[in-house]
Amino acid sequence: MATTSNLVGWRNSSQLWGLLGLSSILLVYGFWNGIIDMLGRWASKEEYGYAYFLPFITAYLIWQRRYLLVEAKFRPSWLGVAGIIFAATLYFIGEIATTFTLVQYALVMIVIGLAYAVLGWHAFKIVAGPLFLLFFIVPLPPFIYNSLSGKLQLISSQLGVEVIRWFGISVFLEGNVIDLGDYKLQVVEACNGLRYLFPLVSLAFLAAYLYRVEYWKRVVVFLSSIPITVLMNSFRIGVIGVLVDNWGQEQADGFLHYFEGWIVFMSCLGILLIEMVLLAKIGSPERRLRDVFGLEIPKPIPEGLNYRVRTVNSVHYATLFSISLIAVGSLYVKSQQQILPDRQDFSSFPARIGSWLGDEDILEERYLKSLRLDDYIIGDYTNSSYGPINLYVAYYASQQAGSAAHSPRSCIPGGGWEIDSVTEVKLPELQVNGVSLKVNRLVIMRGESKKLVYYWFQQRGRVITNEWLVKWYLFLDSLTRHRTDGALIRLTTTISDGEEWADGDIRLTEFAGQVVPVLDNYIPN
Repeated sequence: MATTSNLVGWRNSSQLWGLLGLSSILLVYGFWNGIIDMLGRWASKEEYGYAYFLPFITAYLIWQRRYLLVEAKFRPSWLGVAGIIFAATLYFIGEIATTFTLVQYALVMIVIGLAYAVLGWHAFKIVAGPLFLLFFIVPLPPFIYNSLSGKLQLISSQLGVEVIRWFGISVFLEGNVIDLGDYKLQVVEACNGLRYLFPLVSLAFLAAYLYRVEYWKRVVVFLSSIPITVLMNSFRIGVIGVLVDNWGQEQADGFLHYFEGWIVFMSCLGILLIEMVLLAKIGSPERRLRDVFGLEIPKPIPEGLNYRVRTVNSVHYATLFSISLIAVGSLYVKSQQQILPDRQDFSSFPARIGSWLGDEDILEERYLKSLRLDDYIIGDYTNSSYGPINLYVAYYASQQAGSAAHSPRSCIPGGGWEIDSVTEVKLPELQVNGVSLKVNRLVIMRGESKKLVYYWFQQRGRVITNEWLVKWYLFLDSLTRHRTDGALIRLTTTISDGEEWADGDIRLTEFAGQVVPVLDNYIPN
């Protein structure tokens, strides 16, 4: 048998620690804006409140296995350096294309790439699980978050209504509004279930990591967290509806409302644990949950190890060089002066456009804080034959990360409207900068209400209907033209009883023909 004196341990040299420390400082400097934005999202949305704990959980889980790292011989890998370079590319695309989410995912990928470069595959496997947990600290892109929120609101409303009907209560659903007769409940964003879904999915990933069973069972545990959350949140909405119908509107407000939320979340965790118990019993041999799930007791580092020193090599210098390029590149991106072209303010936008007369409106402060636009016009336009048509134009002088045109596809579901269809329509008789106008045509419905929406992005002389192309041209034009200005134009009309969708198309096309030439003075080419 080998004695302790024959065992070999490894420790990092002071040069390696210095290199890792310097890399960390440069990383924080280069990603500072993305980190601040991420912390702000955590603080402003309860859905992400759990994220504060994940870096500490990751650190603890790695510390818990430190005895394995001491005994492991690191084999620095160039594959990790390649991962850093790939993530750095995402970082620059995200910074220039105004997408903080790409910047934040790039940060996590660089941390993982740095670990892989330093450790090599054999030792990296020891810390891979805790490091991949860090992906859950990144907030979803706003357009994905809003779209998911809207869909979950509608799904939760529909399933909640079914729960209410189980109790023999007559109820009517219109979009995300539950009509109980005497009372109406609106399933707002706060009730979409994301406050349970995000933390539960993170906990399910952590549980799967600590669940020492077959791989497929771990996958089942992780994926099942999604339907569990949706169903339990829908059940909660249904129960609130029953309580309101019997004891009044106050059952949906205050402490009771939040207390019910905690009960639902703890119930989701309970269901997840029951699932893990049952899965542990499947197969041979049958196992108890406590035998296959739980934190390992940290083993002490053996005394009397013969330590060898891990020295710095070319891979380590390459990681430092790659991260230094990110820090220097961030200086370049921040120092670039955006060209702000001359334009007229929307304060001078005409109230009469051809035969159409407008009634200007204003956006509430909470919407302005969310949209972070520089100028806008919103109002209803009517004429003797048609009307009304709602015109909304949002202009951004500089679309930096976190401040860019919001797609109606992500905003519309948040108001309880369901997007029935999305098509691209060409209006060849209308020209923008010598090119025929193309628009996105949205058919949206909420209960019996129907609306038709045309929208497009008018950005630096281009008309764009694809949201991803908007990001690409932001990246390209920022590099080549030092411009990121642009606007979103949206036209909306209500389809009244007895009207066809074609009637809405005629109205919108007619109004677009009048308003598009006027916009040339307000949206620079």
